[in-house]
Amino acid sequence: MKLLFLLFALTAGLAQAQGFPSKPLRMLVGFAPGGANDILARIVSQKLSESLAQPVIVDNRPGNAGLIAADLLAKAAPDGYTLMLGSTGTQTIAPNLTPSLPYDPLNGLAPVSLVGATPSALVVNPALPAHSVPELIALAKARPGRLTYASSGNGTTLHLAGELFKMMAGVELVHVPYKGQRARAHRRGRRPGGHDLLRAAAAAAAREDGKAPHPRRRCA
Repeated sequence: MKLLFLLFALTAGLAQAQGFPSKPLRMLVGFAPGGANDILARIVSQKLSESLAQPVIVDNRPGNAGLIAADLLAKAAPDGYTLMLGSTGTQTIAPNLTPSLPYDPLNGLAPVSLVGATPSALVVNPALPAHSVPELIALAKARPGRLTYASSGNGTTLHLAGELFKMMAGVELVHVPYKGQRARAHRRGRRPGGHDLLRAAAAAAAREDGKAPHPRRRCA
């Protein structure tokens, strides 16, 4: 499960600022266009634009599991005009995996609202001879180090989910990180084998164009 929420650069007294907002706002997204983060950011930005009577421009800055966008937010002027659709990765995973973050997730950023939660789904290429989780585990044990799993980047929830799956199942899989869910889904749809951990929303969107694999079983 991945949590998605809005953040802005830490500031005081923003709610009392008269005339806010008087210019367009920017919403940073740490992943490439087309993924769950991007889709949700565009939905939220449209509603914010209507509520604030100012454009809210989505600015995709993919890379490093969302840390590039988080660093840009932390360095932005603390005036409320720069937002970010944050995630579990940038706020909770990264501080525990990265020795020296370029930003302070606790004191440098301020939460605005929880805007969504996305589940994960276990997805395999239809060409792979595995139609259940036990069959997939048996296949992975028979082909150690030959099956791959993709994620939206190192240190993301999908990356950790894949590593947890490896540990619990006792199998060897090769991690292939991408800069976003959409790129990963399209690339994954062209692979002749391997398996992938995809968010349910991203998997459904990618299946619409017929280029992504179909889910076999959803994981809690």
